[in-house]
Amino acid sequence: MSQPAWRKWHRWIGFAAAPFLLFAAVTGVVAGAVEFFGEDEEAREQARARVSPVTLPAPPGAWSDPIGKAFAGAAARAGGAPVDRVAVDFKADPPTVTVFTGKPEGGEDKKLVFDARTGDFLREEAYADKPFLVRLHSGEAVGDWGLVAGMAWGLALVAVTVSGAVIYFAMRRPGRTGLRRLFW
Repeated sequence: MSQPAWRKWHRWIGFAAAPFLLFAAVTGVVAGAVEFFGEDEEAREQARARVSPVTLPAPPGAWSDPIGKAFAGAAARAGGAPVDRVAVDFKADPPTVTVFTGKPEGGEDKKLVFDARTGDFLREEAYADKPFLVRLHSGEAVGDWGLVAGMAWGLALVAVTVSGAVIYFAMRRPGRTGLRRLFW
């Protein structure tokens, strides 16, 4: 394909893809900033310096007792709810057991956090398998068609990058030295 044809395709792909790429870029930056500056990141950073009090081989009571206490507390708060998953964090301050419950008809519901040592209830939060910003960034927030659109704008970014690289190397002038080799 000739250089003018590559430029034409590059412009058309870029023009059509620009709003989607801008959306992906903005939501990606916002999701990254929330992750970087959020309180969860600070807690993870602090936990890296701590050493877990539970070592292997651990007696069954080291993990089953905290889970048993958390399940008893969860049953008192959300009796009959299906349990989606359980997370034990021995390095948290205080160590925690988190019980994620679902709705009887399906889907996510609550995140119940308990002190792993005492079984005391610490907090309840809404539970979704992925944060909204991550689902928005991928397009998943608007359903399966949003995921298809997300894959399409990813492919558009690849196409714009490849066509831009082809144009760049086609315009390259041999014999240049220094920075003029790369930028003309």
